[in-house]
Parts: sequence; C-alpha cells; structure tokens
Amino acid sequence: MDYRKSKAPSNTISRDMSKMWEDTGNIYETVAIISKRSNQIAADMKHDLDKKLQEFASYNDNLEEVFENREQIEISRYYEKLPKPTLIATKEYEDGDIYWKNPVKKDLSE
Repeated sequence: MDYRKSKAPSNTISRDMSKMWEDTGNIYETVAIISKRSNQIAADMKHDLDKKLQEFASYNDNLEEVFENREQIEISRYYEKLPKPTLIATKEYEDGDIYWKNPVKKDLSE
C-alpha cells in the first residue's frame, strides 16, 4: 500500500486493544507485526525524501546558495504533514492490508 494515499489519521487515537490481537491471539505478536511494517514504511519515506532532496544538494558553499530554497521547504512540509509510519501501519493492520506469517506457529501445527 502506498503511504501517500493512506487514510490513516494524522493524530493518535484510542483503540480497543482486545480487537487488535484477535487475529494473532497475542498482543505482543500484533505489536511486533505493526512495528515491522512501520519500519518498512519509515524506510520508504526516508528513501523518497532523500531522493527528492538530492536535487537540492549543493557541494559548493557559496553565499548565494545558502539561502533557503522554497521548493525544498514545500517538500519538507509535505512529508511533515503525512501521518507517522506507526499510524499508517496500524491502519493497514486494522484494514487487513498486512500479510504476515509466523513460522514457529506453522511448525507447531504440523
């Protein structure tokens, strides 16, 4: 799922934790799943931001180039307004958009 098109809230909301662990049967496993997905989203966001800001990288230290660049500020503001990766990952988990498997549980069921 593309994090730019996410319908995740931009602020923290309260959630019913008993519904969060119904799929896994363990709240800690649910938190681990959301955490790993959050790390993936954060890495994607960082990669995209670095790629966009690379255009503005200056390797010369001229006084004219020290002034702020309006486009760079707009890009930074856009990424600051996006929901945090943990909120996006939690929303994806609630919507059932995350696929996971636990190899330990699979081995126990065989």
